Amino acid sequence: MRHGWPLAFANGPVLLPVETAIASGATASRMLISSARAVTLKLANQLEAAAPHEPVLIRGGERFDMSAAVPIADPALDLRNPLKGPFKAEAIEWEVAAKAAMELARIAGILPAFMVDPDNAGEAQPIAASDLVHYADAGALKIITRARLPVSASDTAEIVAFRSSADTREHVALIIGKQRGDSAPLVRLHSECLTGDILGSLKCDCGPQLDAALRAMADHAEADGGWGALLYMRQEGRGIGLVNKLRAYRLQDEGFDTVDANQRLGLPDEARDFATAARMLQLLGATTIRLMTNNPAKVEALEQAGINVTERVQHQLPDNPHNAHYLATKRDRSGHLLK
Repeated sequence: MRHGWPLAFANGPVLLPVETAIASGATASRMLISSARAVTLKLANQLEAAAPHEPVLIRGGERFDMSAAVPIADPALDLRNPLKGPFKAEAIEWEVAAKAAMELARIAGILPAFMVDPDNAGEAQPIAASDLVHYADAGALKIITRARLPVSASDTAEIVAFRSSADTREHVALIIGKQRGDSAPLVRLHSECLTGDILGSLKCDCGPQLDAALRAMADHAEADGGWGALLYMRQEGRGIGLVNKLRAYRLQDEGFDTVDANQRLGLPDEARDFATAARMLQLLGATTIRLMTNNPAKVEALEQAGINVTERVQHQLPDNPHNAHYLATKRDRSGHLLK
């Protein structure tokens, strides 16, 4: 999908990802989009609107070419291209393939929009919906290497690298203090955030949370003889990818909150891989933990994956004028326990 090749789904159609398509002359009579995008185009009922990541098949009055398909795929272009349609929603006879395409687009970090059975799209690559199982196989994750890594919070820290044969992303854990099997570590699951962790963005609280978590683990190690583990997960934007996160930022600038922005893109508000985090903890021998989080869903997800969370440790930092609304949305719409 990242290469923009057409994909021939087993027991389904050929789908061409609109955002990355290299076949500039491709045309199609139908498109596959998300339910959330269909709501924007006035094509979904209330039941469909409640499941924003579900696929919707649409047909236009004329064949879609790339100049018409791209504005349909990308809601950030709505103000520039306000007039679209008319379109008609049709029943999907290959629903398994359609749902798989939506999820594969999320994994690839591209917009979930496809031309269906396009002409002039080039040679299609075979794919099966069952291929998704490999991406969800947390059991394929292994420890690859580990080394001492002095950091500002602790000059005796150790970094542990994980890799899976089913995924190209490499996750790491930073161990603070002396790892002990008789002590439940203080654990923080931290999703990669280029803008917050590296560039110092004020739109989120990711960078300060990362620094504060490492300091708390170091204090715990020094004062109590305990230890901590920060899992740095390569799942930017809560699992939707960097580019789509920046698209959501643009929609937030237009007045949408973080939940509505994701849904308007046709992407889930929460798509992080907690099974992989649980596997990392199991490989570290940390199956009983104290978890630093404001999100009860993280506790539930880890426990469902076999991790015993003995305590949820509050991890809230002061807001600023740029992220106050973002944090309020996490509290009011995503269930975070923030004061």
